[in-house]
Amino acid sequence: MEITFHTQDVELPNINQDLLNEWLPKVASFYNKEIGEITYIFCSDPVILEINQQYLNHDYYTDIISFDYTEGNVVSGDLFIGLETIQSNASKYQTSFTEELHRVLIHGVLHLCGIDDQTPEQRVTMEKEENRALLLIRDYLTA
Repeated sequence: MEITFHTQDVELPNINQDLLNEWLPKVASFYNKEIGEITYIFCSDPVILEINQQYLNHDYYTDIISFDYTEGNVVSGDLFIGLETIQSNASKYQTSFTEELHRVLIHGVLHLCGIDDQTPEQRVTMEKEENRALLLIRDYLTA
């Protein structure tokens, strides 16, 4: 298992890497998966917009773009995270930056585990699974 963090045009947010090293494998195990290599790339809105345009033909900002390299039950991928969009969403949904960051961090892993969010029904499932994972991280934080 290898979880790495990089930045592009932004500062690395305050992340408890030891916590993620415990949390992410536990969440992956819900889907009979294990963590292989996951790279989080934190970036600015202009960078994530460019990636969204170039690779997905979408002309809008987003909080995360997942490139899935999962093989079998070993979850791997590159996860680009737009920190400015996360900050905007935290304000919009009246939650903390850290809570929204955790939601996005796990959202990417859930994509790698095979959970999609293209349809309204899939979005409901994704949100349910995000909330399930966030309850788990709260347990880790209060233990």
